[in-house]
Amino acid sequence: MPSTYTTNGGIEKIATGEQSGTWGDTTNTNFDILDRITNGVGTIDLSASGAAHTLATTDGTLSDGMYRVLVLTGATEACTITVTANDAQKLYYVVNTSGFAATFTQGSGGNVTIANNENAIIYCDGAGDGAQVVEFTDEFLNSANNLSDVANATTARTNLGVAIGTNVLAYDANLQSFVNTFTLPTSDGTSNQVLATNGSGTLSFTDQSESGVDKGFVVGMSIVFGA
Repeated sequence: MPSTYTTNGGIEKIATGEQSGTWGDTTNTNFDILDRITNGVGTIDLSASGAAHTLATTDGTLSDGMYRVLVLTGATEACTITVTANDAQKLYYVVNTSGFAATFTQGSGGNVTIANNENAIIYCDGAGDGAQVVEFTDEFLNSANNLSDVANATTARTNLGVAIGTNVLAYDANLQSFVNTFTLPTSDGTSNQVLATNGSGTLSFTDQSESGVDKGFVVGMSIVFGA
């Protein structure tokens, strides 16, 4: 019985009793394929491809379609990259430094175009003739449900729970100067007491009569400074 191969990675599955004396070579190739699938960074030179390039996964053979990270280079024009086989599910991290836009396709479903000098995370669903390529970079970087939005500072603060005016107060130079100048009390005073300074930057609660401030003067005031 001949060998079979995994659908997505093209890893050879040696049939029982096959490849006596040579199975070690096949196993070593399989390990190399696994290494490429999990961690491989491959440069995909598009200089000879023109407007079309095939990114293939070839059963039992190290091939470009097995890389996890694809660095596109050397394009002479916008290029459509067809991922084969169309029944293989793939996950790619794409860095497009080719000089032109690159469109990834696998079947008649949706495609993904990555502009020059842009990066993207894409997957191919391996659905055969109707296979599609989907980008989900935004799910990690720009989603309102995610930790932050690096493209928008206001949205990022909201996502992080530090929206100005809602979760935190905006920086105010006068308030900062006040905090730097004075030592504030750490507990509340009693009813009708006022804040008084000792002249050295320490504030404390004190009775109005002890502060020397007329009661009528402090009505409606929240903080009074004075001897």
